[in-house]
Amino acid sequence: MKILISDKMSNKVEDVLKTNNIPFDIKTDLSPEQLTEIIDNYDGILIRSATKLKAEIISHCKNLKVIGRAGVGVDNVDIEAATKNKILVMNTPLGNLEATAELTVGLMFSLMRHIHLASPSTHEGKWEKTKFLGTELKGKTLGVIGFGNIGQRVAEICSVIGMKIITNSSSATYEILSKFNATKVSTEELISTSDVISLHTKLNDQTKNMFNLSSLKTMKSTSVLINCARGGLINEADLKEALDNSIIAAAAVDVYETEPAVDSAMFNAKNLLLTPHLGASSKEAQSNVAIDVAKQVADYLLNGNIFNNINIIE
Repeated sequence: MKILISDKMSNKVEDVLKTNNIPFDIKTDLSPEQLTEIIDNYDGILIRSATKLKAEIISHCKNLKVIGRAGVGVDNVDIEAATKNKILVMNTPLGNLEATAELTVGLMFSLMRHIHLASPSTHEGKWEKTKFLGTELKGKTLGVIGFGNIGQRVAEICSVIGMKIITNSSSATYEILSKFNATKVSTEELISTSDVISLHTKLNDQTKNMFNLSSLKTMKSTSVLINCARGGLINEADLKEALDNSIIAAAAVDVYETEPAVDSAMFNAKNLLLTPHLGASSKEAQSNVAIDVAKQVADYLLNGNIFNNINIIE
């Protein structure tokens, strides 16, 4: 039994595997060709977002039994191919919950109070106090698209601030909504009435480019949009056009259609705050997801126990 760690992650993962007496190799920054050559020498692989396990790679696997994703999103894994090859896919949905929620709220404050613009201006020796007149979050409407663990945590923080919470989630129960005094509305109503829209949904055929020029035009001209979920939920060229033409007031984006985002259609858009996929980039989150994924994969390989699985192997 042996595990491949193919992405950089906290050394806490090594501690867990050593405790369970499971041998492992750390080989990061592998090309698809290099990964294809070696992947089936292992019973399990631990990844983050850099490793792309597409069908072409997974189809070569006859020995691999489990893919462990240290984090939430698994759009870098071909789930259908993994299931066909009887490879279990697990993620760690709670390890980076707090980090992503806190980043989302931080971006929200920065956009509404122009912190990201006021700091470089002041560093340049300007004193543009009147230019950066902000807007308070208290009393404003927050539209949460995707009401899972992270979306709920954002709602919890913002409800304490005094924001009105609405969501388009079809799966949110009355019991869950009542915890945050949240109201369920249609997607169209959420987009048109929210002062702040925060994305926390999966990327799939239904949600891809759900924010395009057409939907952006239905937002309030004073509203802001935040994406700390997945790249591809927003049409990047359309967002730049909407910002440059003041169709919406501002936006913050932490995730991109192509990463690393060294060249993006959004670059230099007006009132756009960009961060390099920092959602899970806290010391605590990095440790949490490493421990979680290592424990889950070890428990599956040693004992057959399954936690946080994305697919079902029959």
